[in-house]
Amino acid sequence: MKKVQFTETVLRDASQSLVATRTRFDQFAPILETIDKAGFYSVECWGGATFDVCLRFLNEDPWERLRKIRAAMPNTKLQMLLRGQNILGYKHYPDDIVRRFVRASVRNGIDIIRIFDALNDLDNLKVAVEEAVNSGAMASGAISYTTSPVHTREAYVKLAKEMAAMGASSICIKDMAGIMTPANAYELTAALKDALDLPVIIHTHCTAGMAFMSCIKAAEAGADVLDTAISPLSGGTSQPATETLYYALKELGMDAGLDEEALLKMGDYFKGVRADFLADGTLNPISLTTDTQCLTYQMPGGMISNLLSQLKSLGAEDKFQEALKETPLVRKDMGYPPLVTPTSQLVGSQAVLNVMAGERYKNVSKEIKAYCRGEYGKTPAPIDEEVRAKVLGGEPPVVAPLDEEAFAKAEAYLGDRARCEEDVLSYIAFPAVAEKFFDERDAREQNICKFSIERMD
Repeated sequence: MKKVQFTETVLRDASQSLVATRTRFDQFAPILETIDKAGFYSVECWGGATFDVCLRFLNEDPWERLRKIRAAMPNTKLQMLLRGQNILGYKHYPDDIVRRFVRASVRNGIDIIRIFDALNDLDNLKVAVEEAVNSGAMASGAISYTTSPVHTREAYVKLAKEMAAMGASSICIKDMAGIMTPANAYELTAALKDALDLPVIIHTHCTAGMAFMSCIKAAEAGADVLDTAISPLSGGTSQPATETLYYALKELGMDAGLDEEALLKMGDYFKGVRADFLADGTLNPISLTTDTQCLTYQMPGGMISNLLSQLKSLGAEDKFQEALKETPLVRKDMGYPPLVTPTSQLVGSQAVLNVMAGERYKNVSKEIKAYCRGEYGKTPAPIDEEVRAKVLGGEPPVVAPLDEEAFAKAEAYLGDRARCEEDVLSYIAFPAVAEKFFDERDAREQNICKFSIERMD
């Protein structure tokens, strides 16, 4: 019987996709012991947007959150998502910062680091992969999946081979937009299994309604691990439901090795979590629906909603269709980058600027300028040279040097406010947000101390 394992995403990507990562630790802490007993290949619980949101909105230390999850789940491999040289931020960081961040992540409880780059630029992956392996973690190389004239099956296989040569112990097909068809899922999985003696992992989203079919076809082609989300936080822009795929594959003669009683308990528990998010408006029911526009415009569902949000803030909702049509044109100009953080934000925002100005590239963001200078890495296809010249306004495409003294400068600046290396790394990733968190943490602890003294008196 073929064995297919599952990675549960409810603590990270399911939450990020449906409720903007607003799940607090105390909302899922009571169910962690049950999740630990379910028999998952891994549980994705950290990385992606969790770090930023913990500091910015939840008033939680992301490192402490990880340590608590680790303590509650001693039997399950904990997994995070890392943006290669971007770590968890939105720009490139020096090698020393990447290495420190990877070591700290492993030290605080991470077992598997799934590492991707928005451009599939291997130079942006190698430091993180190398350090993950040196730190004793599993480095999972993630292919940012998209379709374009330059994104062929042969190119993806070549990319996977180079990731394996770097030290990746598994290859993930990361279909962030949910645009991978069942046929493409089968063919690419089969090609990777033929070319490599490594586990192949499928990560997709239900945005376009094809994820269940694509996962089953990938499993038939030999996929080893599927990313799923427990049913109350599945579907729509999230992953396919864990229980549904488990039962479907079981009927097809594939063994996922999951504990059905644990799945039932998880499902019942997260129904309550979903109800809370529906009640306070965090979970928009539209996020749970199927949106096939992503197949036409080749963009994630979240990016489509972000375009609409930007236009609403500008009082220009009537330009939504125009912005949708402009987005793939900007993507072509920029060398067909896969649309995933941070390139999805870059391309989408520029499309809005083009539409609002009534002239393409009349106004450009500093991020697009940096992209055209090459600061994000090598693009899959060449950037349109006329567009690059217009964006840079005659400036030479010179990449700005990275600050190799970033850690020492941050440590000196923070002084006693940084209690450990992790605090310094938090500040480097999100300076203003981390500072505000440190100040509020100090104030909170002073109030607790004052309250305790008053009670003693």
